[in-house]
Amino acid sequence: MNNRRSFFRKSAALGMGAFGIDSLFNQLHAEHFSNAEKYWKADSNDNEDYWSVIQDAYTASKSEIIILNNGGVSPSPLAVQEALEKYNRAAAQGPSYYMWRIMDKGREPLRQRLAKLAGCDAEEIAINRNATEALNTVIFGLPLQKGDEIIGTIQDYPNMIQAWKQRQMRDGLVYKQLSFDFPIENDEQIVKAFADAVTPNTKIIHVTHIINWVGQIMPVKKICQMAHSKGIEVVVDGAHTFGLLDYKIPDLDCDYFGTSLHKFLSAPVGSGMMWIKKDKIEKIWPLLCNSQPKSADIRKFETLGTRSFPIEQAIGEAINFQEGIGSKRKQERVHFLKKYWAEKAAQIPGVKIHTSLKPEFSCAIAGVSVDGMKPEEVDAKLMKDHKIHTVGINWENIHCVRVTPHVYTKLSDLDKLVGALEKIAKKA
Repeated sequence: MNNRRSFFRKSAALGMGAFGIDSLFNQLHAEHFSNAEKYWKADSNDNEDYWSVIQDAYTASKSEIIILNNGGVSPSPLAVQEALEKYNRAAAQGPSYYMWRIMDKGREPLRQRLAKLAGCDAEEIAINRNATEALNTVIFGLPLQKGDEIIGTIQDYPNMIQAWKQRQMRDGLVYKQLSFDFPIENDEQIVKAFADAVTPNTKIIHVTHIINWVGQIMPVKKICQMAHSKGIEVVVDGAHTFGLLDYKIPDLDCDYFGTSLHKFLSAPVGSGMMWIKKDKIEKIWPLLCNSQPKSADIRKFETLGTRSFPIEQAIGEAINFQEGIGSKRKQERVHFLKKYWAEKAAQIPGVKIHTSLKPEFSCAIAGVSVDGMKPEEVDAKLMKDHKIHTVGINWENIHCVRVTPHVYTKLSDLDKLVGALEKIAKKA
């Protein structure tokens, strides 16, 4: 009888997941976060005591290497790690029961919480595995015809570029790519470039909210307003902005949006989200088969077959963590971290910063280069000699090392980065 009661208590706890009073965030971090508020000084950058509490919530802050490639994938805080382990252990006791009869019931509460964070209707949110899956669903699901034009850029993410090229090959679409020389601190210059490329056949504009190579924030809302005035729809790649910038998806005024939750939201690797404006859901074909492909129900995009329910449910603890900090505070902190190291690095002879330092044009990501050295050489030197993990970028007209801090990044680690760049530049 006791075992039976324990079994049902365990099942109920799994069903509540991250959204009950016993969430792992509440157990591990909530009290520390609450106590840290006494250290917070409004309108001041001198809040290192507060941020040290946030840093301690990430095991990655104690890594043997300095992780500055959070633009690729971010580590999760302890609560998310332990949630994933908890759900995996439970699923291992009987996957077909715990996954499909217990954890599966957690998808609707999760959808509601994601919608709250995104500032939209929960009936516009589909939960999937990453931005590539979300945006490919839209790209291949749009009912476009031969001769219809799509406008993107050569600086978009490769998986999105290849998806549009594949539709061009398959369906005879016309895919046009603009090229920009970043950084650009003039929204109108970017909007005009898109507007000038529009023809009567243009049906879609594809915009990357933050250019992943160098961190340029694109003027998405202005592009959307221009596009809508001409009867054109807009697809937004928000892989690097959701969980980083303080905005609500409807405020962008776009039609379709996809993101990865394992970047700045710090959810488990392999978690993503798609948003489609409610009145457009019906016309988009699912990427994977569904019994009602023309349905107006957003859930038709979640027919993924067997997938990781533990990963999906652990997203909830990442949302708790995000809300524990606050989106505005988080954006301002990460921008401060980027500016902190980049301003110092820019003073080093032979070192160049390839990203605007103004908050309206960039946030976390910045590109850096050293005269006389290839990006991959600088990247290798940082790792081999200084145990600093970045990524060398050689893409189209962009050649630099991408550096991306996160809220768990310490100022002392960024000081080490600047010192390393100075040593590398002297030897170049």
